[in-house]
Amino acid sequence: MSITMTIMAGSSVSSYQKTIDTPNTDRKNTQMNYQETLNRIKAADKTILDQCKVNWNNVAKPLYSLGELEVLTAKIGAALGTAHPDISKRRAIVFCADNGVVEEGVSQTDHTVTTAVARALITGTSNINIFARIAGADTDIYDVGMVDDVPDMQTHKMIHGTANLSRMPAMTKEETIYAIEAGIAAAEKAKADGCGILVVGEMGIGNTTSSTAVLSVLLDRKVEDICGRGSGLSDEGLKKKIAAIKRGIEVNQPDPEDAFDVLMKVGGADIAAMCGVMLAGAALNIPVILDGLISGAAALIAYGLDPRTLDYMIPSHVSHEPGGSLVLDHLKLSPPIHAGMALGEGTGAVMLLPMLDMALALYEGDHSFDDIGIEAYK
Repeated sequence: MSITMTIMAGSSVSSYQKTIDTPNTDRKNTQMNYQETLNRIKAADKTILDQCKVNWNNVAKPLYSLGELEVLTAKIGAALGTAHPDISKRRAIVFCADNGVVEEGVSQTDHTVTTAVARALITGTSNINIFARIAGADTDIYDVGMVDDVPDMQTHKMIHGTANLSRMPAMTKEETIYAIEAGIAAAEKAKADGCGILVVGEMGIGNTTSSTAVLSVLLDRKVEDICGRGSGLSDEGLKKKIAAIKRGIEVNQPDPEDAFDVLMKVGGADIAAMCGVMLAGAALNIPVILDGLISGAAALIAYGLDPRTLDYMIPSHVSHEPGGSLVLDHLKLSPPIHAGMALGEGTGAVMLLPMLDMALALYEGDHSFDDIGIEAYK
C-alpha cells in the first residue's frame, strides 16, 4: 500500500513527490519508539570504566602503551556494563537513502548509484561486506529512504528520497522520527541477536552535502571552511555544493540549539537512522563504532538530543573530509586510525574491530606482572 502526496514549500512554486510505504519490517516488533528510547538513556558505568583502567595497568607492558586502544576498550566495558567485555558477536548496520539536494548538481552522480551500490550490499559484494567478513562481523542493510525499491532489501522508509534541502525542509517531523526509529529497530534486533558492539554505515548520493549542512549549523562554522569534494567534485561542482548548503541554511533557518530541528531541515534519512542506532545504544547498553563524516553528523545530532550518548560512541578513524576531524574534536573523541580514508559504508569503523580484538586478547590474557614475576610499573 502506498500514499502519494505533493507538499508545497510555503508560497514557493516548487514541490516534491513522496510515497509512504508500508515497511517490510514489522514495526510492531520494535520495543522502543523514539520517545521511549530517549527516556531509557543513561550514562555508562564509571565504576566499570575505572576498573578496566586498573586492569590495564596490571598487564605486563609499559603503562598506557596501547594508547587509545586502552581508552576505547575501557569505554566499551563501561558501555556493556562489565570489566570483561565480549565483542565477539558484532554487526555492521548500513542505511541507504537518497537526498533531494542532488538536483542542485552537488554530486557527480544521481540516485541510481545509490541503487546500484545497495544491490551490491545485499548480495554481499560491496566494500563493507568484504571488510566485515574479514573482521568477523555480520551485516544488516536497510533502505530507509531510497528513491528506488530494491527487491529482497529490508525496508523501513516513509520517503523515496528527501526533499531538496536547499529549497525546503529535507523531512517532516513525522518522517524524521520514522527514520530515527528505523535505526532504533535495527539496534534492538542486533541486541536481541547477542551483539556486543555495533558499527554504523551509510550509502546515499548527496549525503556529504546534508552532513556538511548539519555540521555547519551545529558547529557554527562557515560552509566554505568545512565543505569537501565528496566523491570527487570539480571546482565548479564544489561551488555549487557550497551554494546549495548556504541556501538551505538560509531558507530553512535550522535552530542550532535544537538538534532535531537541524536534522529535520537539513539532514537526511540515513543520518537520522544512524542517530537512532546511537540513541538505542545508549538505551540498551551497547557501544556503537562511528565511521566517517556522515556518521559524525549523526553523532552530533544524537549528542544534541542527549549528551549521555557520547558514553557509547567509539571513534574509529579520521575522515579526510574537512568536517570529519571537526566533529571528533567537538565531541572530544580520539580515533586510533589516521589513514586519510573517506570510503563510507562503515568501512573505516569495521577496520577498528581487529585492533580491538588484539587489544582485548592482551587485556584478558595471562600476561600480568604477577604472572611473569616482575614488579608492576607505577
